[in-house]
Amino acid sequence: MIIDDLQCSDADGLVHLPGLPSFDPADEAENAVISRLAGNWHRRSTVKRDEPDLDELFDAGRADYPEGIVPFRDHPTWEAMPDALRSRLLSWAWIAYNRHTVLAEQRVANPAFALVMDGEFPGLGGQDMDIALAQAMVDEQYHTLMHINASALTRRKRGNPFPDSALPESHTSRAHRRLRARAAERWQRSLTTLAFATVSEISINAYLDLLADDHDIQVVNSTTAKLHNRDEYCHASISDEMAKLVYDVLDPVKRRFFLDMLVAGLEAFVATDYSTWEAIFRIEKVTGWEKMLADVRAEKSGARLVRDYSGLYSLMSDMNVLGDVDFDWGLAVTDK
Repeated sequence: MIIDDLQCSDADGLVHLPGLPSFDPADEAENAVISRLAGNWHRRSTVKRDEPDLDELFDAGRADYPEGIVPFRDHPTWEAMPDALRSRLLSWAWIAYNRHTVLAEQRVANPAFALVMDGEFPGLGGQDMDIALAQAMVDEQYHTLMHINASALTRRKRGNPFPDSALPESHTSRAHRRLRARAAERWQRSLTTLAFATVSEISINAYLDLLADDHDIQVVNSTTAKLHNRDEYCHASISDEMAKLVYDVLDPVKRRFFLDMLVAGLEAFVATDYSTWEAIFRIEKVTGWEKMLADVRAEKSGARLVRDYSGLYSLMSDMNVLGDVDFDWGLAVTDK
C-alpha cells in the first residue's frame, strides 16, 4: 500500500494517524484492521489502491484462539473432543477474550484515567499528564472498537452468534467491582480502581504477546493483539509512573491499602477465568467438562493464565516494596 501525506515515524517505519493504533503500511492485515477500525479512513487518506478486506483475510481452517494456552489442553476429555467442537470452543474463547478486554478498558482503565484528570489523587496532575491521559483514553476507545470488530468478524465468518450476553462478567471485572463495593471510603474505591488499572496496563502486554506471536491462529486475531500491544507499551510507562508518584505521597495506611489492591489486581488479572469456561461448556453441552475442570483445578497447573509479571515486579522493585507484598513470584517470569 502506498500512502502519502500521513504522519510516519522515520524511527520505526510505522504510520501514526491521530488517535489510531500505529500500524505497518506494508502489512496487509494491519491495514485491514485499521481500515475497519477507522470506518471511512481510506476515503480521508490518499491511498493508491483498495484497502484489503477483513473478511478476505479470514481462513476457516485456522483456530480463532491459541489452543496452547487453554488450561486443559492436555486433558483426555479435551483431546477426545471432535475437531469441530474444539474449534467452536476456541472461537468462544476468542469472543470471551475480546469481551474481557472491552470490560477492562471501559470499567477499569478509562475510569482510572478519568479519576486522575479529575484531581482525585495527590501527586498527580498538570497539563502534560492530562494530555497524555486524554490520548490514552482515546486509545482505549479504539482498542474497544478494534476488539468488537474482531468478534463481529468471527461471528460473521463462523456463522454463529456467540453472544456476549451468554457469558458471565469477567473474573477481573468481578473482583474489581466486589472490592470497590466492600470499600467504606471514597479514597479506598479510588485507589482500588487505580491499582487495578495499573496492573492491567502494565501486565496486559504479556497476554497480548501470547496472541500476537501465535502464527497459527487467525491472522486478523493475532494482528488485533499486535496493534493493541503497541499502544499498551506506552500506557504501561504512564501507569508505572503514576503508581510511583501516588505511592510516594500516600500516608502509611493508604500505602498499605494501595499495595494490597495491586496484589489483588494482579491475582485477578493472571487467574484463569473458570466461570467463563463453565458457561461455554454448558452452552456447547460438552460431555465430561465438570471432571475436566475439577482435575485441572486440583492440579493447579492452569491456575494462572499468564506468568510473565516482570512489569509489576519491576514497578514494586523500584518502589522498594517487594518484601511488603504477599505474592508468589516464584511461579512468575520476572527480572530477578
